[in-house]
Amino acid sequence: MAETLIKNADIVLTMDDARRELKGADILIRNGVIAAVGQGLETQGAAVNANGRIVTPGLVNTHHHLYQTLTRAVPGAQDALLFGWLQRLYPIWARFGPEEMFISAQVGLAELALSGCTLTSDHLYLYPNGSRLDDTIAAAQEVGLRFHATRGAMSIGESDGGLPPDALVENERAILEDSIRVIDAFHDPNPGAMVRVGVAPCSPFSVSRDLMRDAAILARDKGVMMHTHLAENDEDIAYSLKKFGCRPGQYAEDLGWTGDDVWHAHCVKLDGQEIDLFARSQTGVAHCPCSNCRLGSGIAPIREMRDAGVNVGLGVDGSASNDIGNLIGEARQTMLLQRVKNGADAMSAREALEIATRGGAQVLGRDDCGQIAVGKRADIALWDAQTVENAGSWDPAAMVLAGPQKVRDLFVEGRQIVADGQLATFDLGATIRRQNDLAQRLVN
Repeated sequence: MAETLIKNADIVLTMDDARRELKGADILIRNGVIAAVGQGLETQGAAVNANGRIVTPGLVNTHHHLYQTLTRAVPGAQDALLFGWLQRLYPIWARFGPEEMFISAQVGLAELALSGCTLTSDHLYLYPNGSRLDDTIAAAQEVGLRFHATRGAMSIGESDGGLPPDALVENERAILEDSIRVIDAFHDPNPGAMVRVGVAPCSPFSVSRDLMRDAAILARDKGVMMHTHLAENDEDIAYSLKKFGCRPGQYAEDLGWTGDDVWHAHCVKLDGQEIDLFARSQTGVAHCPCSNCRLGSGIAPIREMRDAGVNVGLGVDGSASNDIGNLIGEARQTMLLQRVKNGADAMSAREALEIATRGGAQVLGRDDCGQIAVGKRADIALWDAQTVENAGSWDPAAMVLAGPQKVRDLFVEGRQIVADGQLATFDLGATIRRQNDLAQRLVN
């Protein structure tokens, strides 16, 4: 029986049902599950001294495009709006292959882990030159993060009025067949699952109405979740009104894309009726504040969503539209943007952290994650409370206001993934060097 005791933490921010904040507390991990939370706990197994540490549930990332870590800060895309940004990057992404997918996922996942993330989704919607969803799943298994891979797709190319080049789109029957393949091969519906698979047509402007509908039918037949982009910016709304004669929320509802098994990325431009629809149907939202700022998309109405009862989690989005995959940074940005929009009392540091942990787990359908409580999975982040960022802080629990940007120690399913601020599962330095080589090859 494998046990680890995290002992004598300065404070444990549990995010449990009572939102307890425990000083001088211990956490006993047994076989990947939290067995006890309290004081004076003992173990015959390993012990980790958490004195001088703030302990939180592992952070949860609900939207990413891991392949994009190879295309950060690309000239010509740095200052573009969404559609122009995509048109600049599509030809570069068309040159990727399995190695680019694997290496970029490794680096992106490592970056997430170092920012305190233990569970992440990924939206992979292009498969050039023999690439498969299997490539990113293999990377997640090596890094050690809990992974919700989604089989994305694009089926409408430029010749049919879509945005992506024809070389990056797929036949819709082949998309559905490969979705079945990866679900059957990798999806684990059980509590504690390390890999789950979802179905994720890229967006309303890159797939057909038929594929959206058929993907929803397939997902529900297989019992997996559904994900796509929705209402990201003004161009997105204009496209929906012109092509479909309705707003994105109505389009989603008409095609079966609402419900507690669905989550949409961005939703910056949802109106009041759409927010009410998402609340009633328990449709989730992946909020990506830094990417929304970077692309000038706007400030998502997160305060209004939360007040209405919409399930909201955080996403770093791809590194081509964010540049950084730091999830604790997204929590701070979420809080700041809601204050810009609604006033300084619009969102507290504790609420932002809750969205980054428990909120994200709820969006991904993981009631076994996102909180430190007996019976939940042992996905736990330890943060140094004695860094320069914390110096002078009167309230260590308000770490989104004043706290570290990198985790000190990280446990996933009770396994230590980050130790003393360094990734413990593979040689990150060698992987970064290989990624830089691949990026240079793409430039040339």
